[in-house]
Amino acid sequence: MKQGISSSRPARAAALGAALLFLAPFSQAAETATSNRDPLPTEAGAFTLKLQPGVSFPLAKPQSELFDTGGSLAIKGLWSLNRYLSLGPSLTYTALPTAGAGSDYGTALAVGPSLVLARPRDLPDADRFHNISPWLDVDAQYVRTGPLNRPGFAVGAGAAMPIGKARAFWLGPFVRYSQIIQGSKAGYDNHDAKIMTVGLSLDVGAGVKRPVAVPPAEVRTVVQAPVAIPDRDGDGVPDNVDRCPDVAGTLENYGCPAYKKLVVQPDKLELKEKLFFDWNQATIQPESHPALDEVVQALKDNKGFKVEVQGHASSEGTNDHNQDLSERRAEAVLDYLATHGIAKERLSSKGFASTVPADTNTTVAGREKNRRVEFVVHFNILTDGSK
Repeated sequence: MKQGISSSRPARAAALGAALLFLAPFSQAAETATSNRDPLPTEAGAFTLKLQPGVSFPLAKPQSELFDTGGSLAIKGLWSLNRYLSLGPSLTYTALPTAGAGSDYGTALAVGPSLVLARPRDLPDADRFHNISPWLDVDAQYVRTGPLNRPGFAVGAGAAMPIGKARAFWLGPFVRYSQIIQGSKAGYDNHDAKIMTVGLSLDVGAGVKRPVAVPPAEVRTVVQAPVAIPDRDGDGVPDNVDRCPDVAGTLENYGCPAYKKLVVQPDKLELKEKLFFDWNQATIQPESHPALDEVVQALKDNKGFKVEVQGHASSEGTNDHNQDLSERRAEAVLDYLATHGIAKERLSSKGFASTVPADTNTTVAGREKNRRVEFVVHFNILTDGSK
């Protein structure tokens, strides 16, 4: 392709028509209704391969006198910059047969970057223009014609329609104007070569992404029948929190009667006052009888209680002496309870000497506090009515 002349009116008319075809759908795109299954917006970096075979012919003399109508193939690899713009390399091969009876061809191989502006291809399915995507592209080219290398450019326009709901394939017509800049090579016609190509463009890509359909969560209303919590003594305090489930009491006392000298704890009967014994003996002094009488009453009220009477001593004296004294005092209390109507199978005793102090043994008050008797309760529901 050694010759060329100035641009022709057909080229300008084709460019104007392509521009009108491209711009018209943009003005209405935003008015289309959408649904929750329409495509998601295209992400930057999406790849598309364009294959554009076409029929090519020279536009002006002397090329139109030297060559007949031929063909071309353009291949473009494009990565999206955003929903409208794509950029990537382009390769175009054009072959025009020599006019007359000869079989020679004039060829041009053009490579370079291509910038494409297109109507977004992620519009809703109900788009009024059926998702037709007009496009314009501009190629900067490095052209090899015969033994010569020359710069050039190409401007194309077309419209593509999606094939299938996945929109991975697009097909539509295009027209492209190409111009090879001849320069001032000696021995060659220095007019630019101008070629028009008309053909079909096939685009192949990954298609569009759509929201994942998530079925609505099933809402079930479960009506549970109220569970009746037992209340054996009928005092309004359920057995699961009632510390005295066999005798009516008050909520303030966790279901127990308001004893004067003791408090029913979850794991023991806690006396409000100290038990007194004769000095260094296991004899219970009379002033402690009222407190023990309340322990007897609490055990009679709650036949499910089993009690371990625990004797404790201070650190004064030898370990053997303290162990013996704490055991005897615990047995004395057990005997008192038994003689006042509590079955012995509900009672046990144990001495701990000074191994479990409640306070320090370095002070008089602390040692006095450590000399004590405790009633550890083991809950056991009795069914034989024993005392």
